[in-house]
Amino acid sequence: MLLACTVKAKQISFSKYPQDDHYVFKYQWLDYDKQTQSMSFSLTKAALFERFRMLKTYQSEFAQKSIMRDLRKQLRKQPLKGVQTIFLQQNGQTEIQIKGSEDKNVAFAYQQVNKLQQTLTTKYFRKNYYQLFTSNDQQTGIKVAHVSVANDSVADFKALKPVIMEKVAIENIRKVANYVLGFVQSIPYSPLESRITSSGAGFNPPAKLLWENQGDCDSKMTLTATILRALMPRIDMVMIYIDQHAFIGIAIPGEAGEMTIDYQGITYLLAEPTGPALYPLGALAPESELAVDQGRYIAEAFHSDGSY
Repeated sequence: MLLACTVKAKQISFSKYPQDDHYVFKYQWLDYDKQTQSMSFSLTKAALFERFRMLKTYQSEFAQKSIMRDLRKQLRKQPLKGVQTIFLQQNGQTEIQIKGSEDKNVAFAYQQVNKLQQTLTTKYFRKNYYQLFTSNDQQTGIKVAHVSVANDSVADFKALKPVIMEKVAIENIRKVANYVLGFVQSIPYSPLESRITSSGAGFNPPAKLLWENQGDCDSKMTLTATILRALMPRIDMVMIYIDQHAFIGIAIPGEAGEMTIDYQGITYLLAEPTGPALYPLGALAPESELAVDQGRYIAEAFHSDGSY
């Protein structure tokens, strides 16, 4: 979704080059006041090429095979007593049959297998940064676990804190947030594929987004949350999803006329990281504002765990 506004983000220049075990990134962009801003920082090659190497588009068939392989391995290590467990292939799907001389043992074994399968599915999703997602109109699918990606990216982005502190006083949260928003909004936008049906296709984790110098709204939201968390470790945030778009909320007081939401007892001031429209903190695109006013959104808390 391209956001309409009279002021458009503009990335004046972007470059990157290797330096030892890092890459140096250099940026220039126009901010909301049409002033030229610049920033230079480095990210490790491990952050760029290793951190989310496992992150791929979710594939149901591949996931089931992996989970069933782990289930079979677990049952070989710890067989269920009094029953025989059989794995059958039916129409490309793996089905489990349990046989035994006593019905109560068979029933109990099915319960144990179902419980183990749920545990292994949760483990598989967590390891591969997937999560079940239900949209505000009750459609379900698998999406990238953006909160987990942001959490696991923060350490790589701590190098930005002294760089940004030279530009903006870290004590002024609003100025910091607007500086980061302007930077992310100026990065070229790529359209979001359906969050429900794409299963994460097109998503770039924060470091990869910078490497490719482009990202969809989910990717830009995650990058923004990551940078803000690296700058302000104790600030609570929330990731907000509407149809074909995403933005963030920061737990700081709003001013008159600014957009906020209340979620789980906390008031969040809203922000649009996507671009190319330059919206300052507290202002949303008309489509986003309408969705919030009508309650057509899903929120996910991104709170500090104290480990940063």
